[in-house]
Amino acid sequence: MTATLLLRLEGPMQSWGTQSRFRVRDTGREPSKSGVVGLLCAALGRPRGAPLADLAALRMGVRVDREGVVREDYQTAGGGAWLNGRYGVTRAENPGVEVAISRRAYLSDASFLVGLEAATADQEALLARLDTALRAPVWPLYLGRKGYVPGAPVRLPDAPEHGGPGLVGGALLDALRGVPVAPSRSREGGGNMLRLVIETDFDNEAAEVRQDQPVSFASDRRVFASRAVTVSLEPRPARGG
Repeated sequence: MTATLLLRLEGPMQSWGTQSRFRVRDTGREPSKSGVVGLLCAALGRPRGAPLADLAALRMGVRVDREGVVREDYQTAGGGAWLNGRYGVTRAENPGVEVAISRRAYLSDASFLVGLEAATADQEALLARLDTALRAPVWPLYLGRKGYVPGAPVRLPDAPEHGGPGLVGGALLDALRGVPVAPSRSREGGGNMLRLVIETDFDNEAAEVRQDQPVSFASDRRVFASRAVTVSLEPRPARGG
């Protein structure tokens, strides 16, 4: 018997970068596993250096209800900091000070249904703890990047008429298909197809490799491994709007 915990990740701004470097910050087109595990750590109150193996072992899938639009935020830091008679911030490669400029991509008005599947009794117990933690998170929840707050509760409501419950018995793909699709807000109606990104084995011939399997979030040792996913399209239900 398997179980799946479903999360609604929806908001005006989301960012799920996996290749960010210094002044240029990217975003994927759907939530990364490292980003979702980070959100769950916040709900549980786990510090950065805490073990992640139990959360990372859960199989993840994403249903893209609204793709969102990729936009870019231009940011500066240090313009108001006074140091040794100059404005700016110190940088490791520069002994002086300067204004730090960055370009940060994000998704606008996207909506995702994320599922985490348990394959053992211990993992089912973990899903139950996570569902409880999402009711009253220890720390604020962000959609990939600090400051990008959810526009809807991450935890699905218990009432079936509102798409719940979030913790269900059954396999990942069945659980993802069992929740009503978030309505589109575009004139085009969101298109006729939904995109599904499902974690799979590396020996799957259709697999794509993602470098977002979290190993450590420690500030001095952030480590990510590879995982495999399949990407597919299926018809959008008529009830999806």
